[in-house]
Amino acid sequence: MASSQSSASTLSEAVLLPCAYSEQQLLDEMLGGRDHAWVEFHNRYARLIFRCITKVTGRFSTVVSAEDVQEIYATLILQLLSNDMHKLRSYDPQRGNRLGTWIGMLAINASYDHLRAARREPNRGSLVEAEEMTSDIMDPFAEVDRKQREQIVADLLESFSEKDRLFVALYFDQGLDAEEVALRMKISVKTVYSKKHKIRARLEKLLQRDLLAA
Repeated sequence: MASSQSSASTLSEAVLLPCAYSEQQLLDEMLGGRDHAWVEFHNRYARLIFRCITKVTGRFSTVVSAEDVQEIYATLILQLLSNDMHKLRSYDPQRGNRLGTWIGMLAINASYDHLRAARREPNRGSLVEAEEMTSDIMDPFAEVDRKQREQIVADLLESFSEKDRLFVALYFDQGLDAEEVALRMKISVKTVYSKKHKIRARLEKLLQRDLLAA
């Protein structure tokens, strides 16, 4: 009996809970595709990411909604998963930044990218200064290009309609502007922007479902 209790105690000590991971251990588990590590990542850094996003978007609170903030968060996570997690693999603690600091920088840059894109949407005229905006924190990594973005969502698009997949190919992969997409798909420009937000929201839900599935 004592031996059994001793073995159980030894085993419990050997099993490291995700909340006790060091930054490097967490990163290694995430790169290994462990779902529990991604859940811990969200638990550990979600508040930081949202704080960095709202620090940038707060200046435009009259035109930037809570949905925009959620969209920026989802886009950042998709970027981290892109191209076999290339950006995540690029993190180098030897450069002097903690993982949390580095994630915060990515969130800030993703926010500026979103504001610049929003500047081109109808009814976003008050975001004109975002066109000239630059982050005061340099991003040490190249932005994810259009093909990488397409790779992120390719496996998640199987359940989408043929029309939605065409929209993703035109808008996200080929990078056509809203007017051109509207012309090719025979829909209004307003519908293009509406569809863009709906597709991103659906992708976010699918991604969260996969990450939290146990």
